Amino acid sequence: MLCSAFQRHKAGTFQLSQFCGGLIQANGAITQQNRSFYNMSKHLSAKDSLLSSEEKVGAFTRIIEALGFTGPLKYSRWKLKVAALRMYACCVEKTDFEEFFNRCQMPDTLNSWFLVAQLHVWMCLVRLKQEGRTGKYMCRYIVHCMWEDVEQRGKVMGINSTVLKEDLKRMAENFYAALFGYDEGILCDDRVLASALWRNLFNRNCEDPRHLELLVEYVRKQVQHLDALSGEDLLLTGEVSWRPLVESNARSILKPLSPIYNDEGL
Repeated sequence: MLCSAFQRHKAGTFQLSQFCGGLIQANGAITQQNRSFYNMSKHLSAKDSLLSSEEKVGAFTRIIEALGFTGPLKYSRWKLKVAALRMYACCVEKTDFEEFFNRCQMPDTLNSWFLVAQLHVWMCLVRLKQEGRTGKYMCRYIVHCMWEDVEQRGKVMGINSTVLKEDLKRMAENFYAALFGYDEGILCDDRVLASALWRNLFNRNCEDPRHLELLVEYVRKQVQHLDALSGEDLLLTGEVSWRPLVESNARSILKPLSPIYNDEGL
């Protein structure tokens, strides 16, 4: 009886092995098809874990930040504020606003100046947000510097305080709406980005589609240019440079080719 039971158990094990082998063979195509998807998920999981480890903070930091305070940062706050102020200065001093007004047929007003300035500020914010909590701290101070500058420029132009207050409120609403539109545009195709530029930069008033094409190309190459800058240098110095609105040499925006050496090292 024990012998027969052992034979039944052995036969059952053999049948189970055959069944599993057939199942694996039957699902071989499915496994092959999903292999790339599985590798992609594995890659994303590894990347997410890397980011989470870089942004890992202690319980005390989480508590004080939940209360509205800023926790310990990578560099001292006054250095980050100086770098943020310098980065905002690069947005308004190194940008040729007159060229934007002429080529895009925009009126030379404080609002047009603000629309061009906020576009460059947004590109800096996109780059700094890649630097973790320290970069986000700089983002907040850059926006603070921007509003201080806009208010001061309005006072210098002699705008009534009540009117200026209403204008600042309207600009703030448009600014945060533009951030969402630009973020969506930079993550999607050129049509979405052109739509965001048409709504926010041109105020829905652009008769020539070539102006939109020019600005879409400008934003794409500027974001690529900022991504190539060192994060440490941005956090410590805040120095950024801008490529011209119209490139004299279109191939200059491409990454230069690596040098090729012969057998003699020349």
